[in-house]
Amino acid sequence: MENKAYKIQPASRLESVQEYYFSRKLKEVAQMNAEGQNVISLGIGSPDMPPSPETIDILCKETQKPNTHGYQPYVGIPEMREGMAYFYKRWYGVELDPKTEIQPLIGSKEGILHVTLAFVNPGEKVLVPNPGYPTYTSLSKLLGAEIINYDLLEENYWQPDFEALEKMDLTGVKLMWTNYPNMPTGASATLELYQKLVDFAKKHNIVVVNDNPYSLILNEHPISLLQVPGAKDCCIEFNSMSKSQNMAGWRVGWISTNAQFIQWILKVKSNVDSGQFRPLQLAAAQAFHNTDEWHRTYNIELYAKRRHIAEEIMHTLGCTFDPTQVGMFLWGRIPDSLEDVEELTEKILHEAKVFITPGFIFGSNGKRYVRISLCAKEEQLREALNRIKQLEK
Repeated sequence: MENKAYKIQPASRLESVQEYYFSRKLKEVAQMNAEGQNVISLGIGSPDMPPSPETIDILCKETQKPNTHGYQPYVGIPEMREGMAYFYKRWYGVELDPKTEIQPLIGSKEGILHVTLAFVNPGEKVLVPNPGYPTYTSLSKLLGAEIINYDLLEENYWQPDFEALEKMDLTGVKLMWTNYPNMPTGASATLELYQKLVDFAKKHNIVVVNDNPYSLILNEHPISLLQVPGAKDCCIEFNSMSKSQNMAGWRVGWISTNAQFIQWILKVKSNVDSGQFRPLQLAAAQAFHNTDEWHRTYNIELYAKRRHIAEEIMHTLGCTFDPTQVGMFLWGRIPDSLEDVEELTEKILHEAKVFITPGFIFGSNGKRYVRISLCAKEEQLREALNRIKQLEK
């Protein structure tokens, strides 16, 4: 048949977004690897270690049962919700009702969609950090919300400037996205910051949504926004098993907040997707009971060794960084002598065959920064360091 140029057009909302940066760039890296170039990827934050053996055992055992393969409740099974409540009590000292104050998600990314649909009408405003996780911006745009960026700056320890926020026109603002420990900068939150966020939410009738998947990584003192008295009344917190339990591909996250917010979000979720595979939920419930020894080995000691090598890479590149960062990335400022961050990242990719992330993908305040993922074996990080050292000679 003769090829024809059909006149079908995509929805106009697609004009507001581009393909996700990592989706595009990792295709380039894959093509380079297919050509035999052996690129070391230090870009994406996907843990390369397995979940605990007990978690995998439960999954395998339950999967073999004949009655576990049907549809599951939209609200998640009780065992998993109780595990999520236990997680908050164990690590943050926060009491949650597993029946009414928790909603499991098929990963936090879909939760950004559900929360925005539940709270924001087209044309209303959403406060988004700059730099910040790109999905806060892209999904808000797809849903017709107006993006209002607020600055996070190194000189302010990557925390919101509340004086600047108070001077902004907050008319029509429904949500404020925050993310601590911060991605991409690795900045930690404090209870003082969380108190300011709760006060700001109440004063302006805004729902603050804190994305909190990194709190156990390289962090001896994890905290939660929900530790602030009254936070559940006006705030939502996301958490995830992707990072702290090495379960990124399992797609298990959840929202913690008040019962009314949960019901509104469930209205959306129940019309968009279904419950997760029952054996997976039972295995996730087990993972919340990982021992303190497992946690220290995988979330503290392993990343500390990798972080040391990543710091050497930053020094070799002439980048500066805050050594108090937490989480599974290292964020560094490029030398002033460089005109553009891609002058560095593209050179490293195509000459040293090492992929690191340019900070501009997280917003304009990231344009002088790079991010190194710690989700690579020590030998890979050392090889990346050696390649970059050879490049600098």
